[in-house]
Amino acid sequence: MGSLRGVLILVGVALLQWAVPASSSCKGTDGRPGEAGLAGRDGWPGIRGDKGQSAPPDVAAGPLLNGAKGKRGPQGLTGPMGYQGDPGEEGQSGAPGPTGSRGGDVNQARTVIHRSAFSVVRTLNTYPQNSQKVIFQDAMVNTPGDFSLSTGIFTCRVPGVYYFVFHAYSKVSMCLRLKSDTLPPTVLEFCDYNSRETGQVLSGGGVLELTRGKKVWMEGFRNNQPASVTTNTEEKKIIFNGFLVFPTS
Repeated sequence: MGSLRGVLILVGVALLQWAVPASSSCKGTDGRPGEAGLAGRDGWPGIRGDKGQSAPPDVAAGPLLNGAKGKRGPQGLTGPMGYQGDPGEEGQSGAPGPTGSRGGDVNQARTVIHRSAFSVVRTLNTYPQNSQKVIFQDAMVNTPGDFSLSTGIFTCRVPGVYYFVFHAYSKVSMCLRLKSDTLPPTVLEFCDYNSRETGQVLSGGGVLELTRGKKVWMEGFRNNQPASVTTNTEEKKIIFNGFLVFPTS
């Protein structure tokens, strides 16, 4: 009796639910997605596969064949020099050379040596005259005598290339030129305009190629100096040097 009553109650509840339509407002909210799980561990290594079949004989022998010889490449850069090797063994003595010709007389050999050099000094305190040859008083060197003190002229005896240079000390402005009958008149001119009371040194020179008989000398000349310098009698000194560099014939 009790079990029959329970069955009737269940049937009634079921009919009641079927009769009453469900309302959309009774639906619950959707749940949120769950969080991602942790990454799994690596699996165990797989089993080694079976050995493959051998290649055919003609295919297997292909990589063993040598190709055609290529072209020769460009030469590389020269490497650094190696260390010096140990000295080799001393070689055998060579055969004696032929006998030389007999030498000439010592005095005769001296005559073919070409020499020409001079160094002369002007000691006068007067100003060198314009366009006049400078005359020198002392000769420190004059070998073998190609310079004339009385005329102030060097005369070429040995054709060749010569070097000439002069140094002049003065307390006033001075202009000097190196002259030669092989040069234009004004090619080697030198001036020093002294703006101080102390003395200054004027220097000049040149290299000349001379033939036999050509002459070289020095001259004073007027440029921008005041006229009063020509009467100045303070200390002055001019040194004139020249020598043969090498003969040309």
